[in-house]
Amino acid sequence: MVRCPKCAFTRSWKLSDGRLKCRRCGQRYTEQAVWNCSRLSDRTKHKLVELFTLGVPVYRMRFREIASAPAIGRFFRLIRACCALGEHCREPFQGVVECDETTFGGARHGKRGWGAAGKIIVFGLLQRNGTIRAIPLKGRRGAEIIRLVQKHTKPGSLYYTDDWQAYASLAVRGGHIVVRKEQGKPKGRDHINGIEGFWSYAKHWLYPYRGVPQKYFHLYLGEICFRFNHRNEDLYPLIINMLKKTKSSQTESLLVRIR
Repeated sequence: MVRCPKCAFTRSWKLSDGRLKCRRCGQRYTEQAVWNCSRLSDRTKHKLVELFTLGVPVYRMRFREIASAPAIGRFFRLIRACCALGEHCREPFQGVVECDETTFGGARHGKRGWGAAGKIIVFGLLQRNGTIRAIPLKGRRGAEIIRLVQKHTKPGSLYYTDDWQAYASLAVRGGHIVVRKEQGKPKGRDHINGIEGFWSYAKHWLYPYRGVPQKYFHLYLGEICFRFNHRNEDLYPLIINMLKKTKSSQTESLLVRIR
């Protein structure tokens, strides 16, 4: 969210020269980077980025006088928004792609499976070179999943999926190999172990948070995809660079996502 540097008001007019004009005090200013959206000191921000890189939840910092818990939570959301934005801007996948869906959420009483209450359905695509893209869904609808496949992959790709009938139309778009299972294990040499391994990786990362607010789940999912896709790199300089180069307006739509 862009704030006026003089009065901290969030509403403004955009001028023809690209600058912003505050609707309250009339101050003219340029759009700031995400790094400058927080009022924390630079030293504190660097420390928090280091802790975020190590995967330390906010509640584990309660005995350290770094900053208040709400301030740390807001800064971490900015980092996750930058991670999600970076993953969203990737080129469509091509080549060999694995597709699968899963649910996220704690144990619930009542119905199990796709209709369980309180669960979030996530659709994922994994390019066989190890790059992942995951998107939360409102429901397990075949038309929506095929739309996402068309949006995030290039025609002519080779798709590996399970035997759900919604994937049948992928044969028109490219190659399609159906992986069938017996007692949870794939029959033959074809598999989708890559994306199933990512689901395990994602749930392992979410476990220490002791529950994630549903309205911010897409940010946590973006963070996990960023971590997975850069798992062989040092995340600290990558995150610092993102925060200083990403404009605050680019992350607004992610931070105010409808529940």
